[in-house]
Formats: sequence, C-alpha cells, structure tokens
Amino acid sequence: MEQKYLTPDQVCSLIPGMTKSNLAQLRFTGKGPKFLKPTPRTVVYRESDCIEWLEASERTITDRASA
Repeated sequence: MEQKYLTPDQVCSLIPGMTKSNLAQLRFTGKGPKFLKPTPRTVVYRESDCIEWLEASERTITDRASA
C-alpha cells in the first residue's frame, strides 16, 4: 500500500477540532502523531500515523485520571 503524506492543514481537516497551533504544540511536547521533517521548514505526516494516533485515544469513560 502506498503511503499518503499530509501537510499540517490536511491533518487538521482529517481530525475534527484540530488546529494548526494545537498540532504544533503536540509536536513540541511529543504527544501528537509521528511526523517527518524533510527540510528544516517542512513538516509532513503519514496519514496512517495520524489515524493510528487518533484511534489510540479511544476511551470508554470520561475519567479525568486517564487524561
């Protein structure tokens, strides 16, 4: 299967409620989806990594301790 690479704007379109500034903060803290930096000013994401990260956040209860 061929990899699809997404820009931060495309990731924001893929994940409801995500903003570019929130995505940048997640990169900074290491809590977001894996990303690649082919150049110092370019960030791209694999679509599969974004979906995997999103699905890993699945919950069955709104418990504050798990946040």
